[in-house]
Amino acid sequence: MSKENINLPKTSFSMKANLPLKEPTLIEYWSKIGLYKKLRESRAGKEKFVLHDGPPYANGNIHMGTALNKILKDIIIKFHQMDGKDSVYVPGWDCHGLPIEWKIEEQYKKSKKNKSDIPIVEFRKECRDFASKWIKTHKDQFKRLGVVGDWDNYYSTMSYDAEAQIVRELGKFLKEGSLYRGFKPVLWSTVEKTALADAEVEYMDHTSDTIYASFPVKKTQYTQLEGCEIIIWTTTPWTIPANKALAFNKSLKYLIIKIEDNGDFHNKKIVVAKDLLENLINDCGIKKFEKLNEFSGEKFIKTICSHPFYSMGYDHDIPMLEARFVTTEQGSGIVHCAPSHGPDDFNLCLNNGIKAIETVDGDGKYTKYVSLFEGIHIFKANPIVIEKLKEQKKLLSNGELMHSYHILGDQKLH
Repeated sequence: MSKENINLPKTSFSMKANLPLKEPTLIEYWSKIGLYKKLRESRAGKEKFVLHDGPPYANGNIHMGTALNKILKDIIIKFHQMDGKDSVYVPGWDCHGLPIEWKIEEQYKKSKKNKSDIPIVEFRKECRDFASKWIKTHKDQFKRLGVVGDWDNYYSTMSYDAEAQIVRELGKFLKEGSLYRGFKPVLWSTVEKTALADAEVEYMDHTSDTIYASFPVKKTQYTQLEGCEIIIWTTTPWTIPANKALAFNKSLKYLIIKIEDNGDFHNKKIVVAKDLLENLINDCGIKKFEKLNEFSGEKFIKTICSHPFYSMGYDHDIPMLEARFVTTEQGSGIVHCAPSHGPDDFNLCLNNGIKAIETVDGDGKYTKYVSLFEGIHIFKANPIVIEKLKEQKKLLSNGELMHSYHILGDQKLH
């Protein structure tokens, strides 16, 4: 067969793609003819499709994740444009938060500068300049991907117009009386002294100190609980000074046992969930005990305990509160609650009229509201708290546990 007998299509496309040269030329052409403006004019008055794009951080070159995000969204925008809609895309950037601050601090470390010595106004200006530089870079990189948008009129969270609008919106809340100042627990980096988003927290295997500690019953409607000590288990002994309540589950069964071993708990009556008794006995090395009573969690209602550090000045009441988050997966079936250090604790106490206070400052040290421990860093507090529990004869047992734990932050009021 000769070439005269083959019917091949005729095309203006070249045999070689040569994209490194052709793509920049094509993008330059789009810019020259004002493609985005022409697209808007071609769909004037048509049904709008507006993509509300979650903005990327302006803190470095784009990566595969950023590229995938933008390309997929660009496909959606172009589809709706070709479907006859006025498909609007205005790109934007997030210019606030830890990712940008962290980059500036990395520069400080290289030049052996201390962030604490830098005036806050200067630090913010450096962050702003840094973000501005990367916005320009991102624009060029996204255009190179073929993404079509209103690149000349982008938005950024750090623009003065955007910041002013935030203030105006807050003003509306203020005028209508719905603006208030309150607390909520957030993940906090004691190193960076800033709040962290969930995505910024890394979880790794970590060995934590564990304790079984006791809270003496002070007042109860269930007479069998008189003279008993409620046992809690926790992997964060440093939160004990911030304790404000104990949580139980009314659907669980609990036991009162009398310990007959020699030691600080000899002849003491302690309370533990029935399903967790064997765990407690093994963990605490209890050899001899007597079961005295079994009861449902409902009997805890209106029971008040004393703090383990009662004789050290921690003389506030510790109420027992019903909570569904209490399970028998681990521990004792009673959870110690420090409302300043965890969302479950915070919400349970808030709903029961117990106010959370700022027990740890931005550096990770106990504040003046934590008597006897003020100024101690929480990373160094576990052995001190454990020793104090031993002195007060409120430590049933202590040990260690390897588990997945967030290593870059901890719960803190904000």
